[in-house]
Amino acid sequence: MEWLIRNLPLVTAGLILLIALLAMRRTVRWCLRLAARTGVGLAVLALLSQWGGVLGIRLGVNLINALVLGLLGAPGFGLLLMMNWVLAA
Repeated sequence: MEWLIRNLPLVTAGLILLIALLAMRRTVRWCLRLAARTGVGLAVLALLSQWGGVLGIRLGVNLINALVLGLLGAPGFGLLLMMNWVLAA
């Protein structure tokens, strides 16, 4: 019992954090999913930077492009290619 009284602020903070995460589980799940998809987009951009020269595709490997790929997927890739084409002209 003495242990609980000594650590009551930590236990209370932990419970509040757990309740907040449970209340926002949908948002947390969405953020984790976006982070995973952005990581995959970053990997695709890295592979494309290695092999894209053969195809004539040059996209920068950066977080903004990876986020566009993470949010939009294949249409985002098309958008990046179109923006690259328009801005290069």
